[in-house]
Amino acid sequence: MPAMRIALIAMSGVRVQDAELMKIGLTLPGFVERSEVIASLPSLSLLTLAALTPNDIELSYHEIADLEKDIIPDLDFDLVAISTMTAQAFDAYTLADRFRAAGITVVIGGLHATCVPDECALHADCVVVGEGEPVWAQLLADFRSNTLQPRYTSDGSYPMCDSPMPRYELLDINKYNRLTVQTTRGCPHKCDFCASSILLTPGYKVKPTDKVIAEIRAIKSIWPRPFIELADDNSFAMRAQAYELLQAMIPEKIRWFTECDVSIAKDEKLLRLMAKAGCRQVLIGLESPDESGLDGIETNSNWKLAQYPKYEQAVRTIQSHGITVIGCFVLGLDGHTPVIFDAVYDFAERTSLYDIQVTLQTPFPGTPLYRRLEQAGRLTHAGQWDRCTLFDLNYQPVGMSAQELQTGFRNLVSRLYHPDFVQQRREGFLRTRKSASELFSQ
Repeated sequence: MPAMRIALIAMSGVRVQDAELMKIGLTLPGFVERSEVIASLPSLSLLTLAALTPNDIELSYHEIADLEKDIIPDLDFDLVAISTMTAQAFDAYTLADRFRAAGITVVIGGLHATCVPDECALHADCVVVGEGEPVWAQLLADFRSNTLQPRYTSDGSYPMCDSPMPRYELLDINKYNRLTVQTTRGCPHKCDFCASSILLTPGYKVKPTDKVIAEIRAIKSIWPRPFIELADDNSFAMRAQAYELLQAMIPEKIRWFTECDVSIAKDEKLLRLMAKAGCRQVLIGLESPDESGLDGIETNSNWKLAQYPKYEQAVRTIQSHGITVIGCFVLGLDGHTPVIFDAVYDFAERTSLYDIQVTLQTPFPGTPLYRRLEQAGRLTHAGQWDRCTLFDLNYQPVGMSAQELQTGFRNLVSRLYHPDFVQQRREGFLRTRKSASELFSQ
């Protein structure tokens, strides 16, 4: 009897509907570079489910860009598992419909499926809501016994001490410029626009250090000098565990990137350990260089607004340790007016911010922002998930017109990613690092 075959398909890639922005962006190396990094990350969730799959099942991993859509119905799979984000949802639905038309069972999971499971169910035999790890084994057992349920739901309590080793060996590593390791899940803050793992699990969970190091070594076994991205929404929020992990990472001699909040800047011990452990860059959600844009976006304690006075010094402090910062700004927050575009540019100039990521505020399904704008009648493209790209406007702003926001955003992108300005900021970073290095050596 032939082995059961499962295809794991990641709906990777960056989608942008704004043709004018795409035209501008394709001429700007910095904008293209960041987009390519985001687009090229493998799906760690699918590699983790692969590790929880019985050995007698034949597995294959695919990026959607690698599949020729016109031959998909001819592929000989028993079951296909698709993980998708919201911006790629319509492509995922089309793909799922084609598989089902060929008689292949389809499972859809991920953040988007967790937020709109009923819609996903129109295109799948089964929808996974929440974390996939706790339900995957039962799902496969039910499929084998012809009792597959239409929905499997987890409660967010999966302990990361049970995390299996992701099946990195399923990847063609020549296709990637970095691989991912997850050390934490969730975030202690609750920003109203955030569509990340906080929607999958309440609270903040940390993976044991020995498991993280084992995953790093597994990657090194197939890629001797890797660049690793920690697939966390907010690394090192629990300091004791962070110190332990970073100490253990130092001997591994790897280079890595992660996402943190701005509070890391006040922890000298943490920053020194991060630098020693090989941290090359952190992404920090600053959201706004104007405090009026920050008021109320963190819904637990207005934490973002409280950090605002520390922003500029925080960037300088982190970069003085040789760790570059990608500062993330969300344009079109309710407190923003047209002066915000110059404010972002000026902040980047003053701080020599090494890299910048600017996006438009985007109401994703399942977020407090989506519910708030829906109730206020401000959603302009409700249900048009292909506009949830972070670069396409899908709501009515209040501090400026939609046209002002779109035009200002495009112009800001052109200015921020102009090669002369990129070089100016990076030279500023090098001066800061050199001065700090001389100070530390005294």
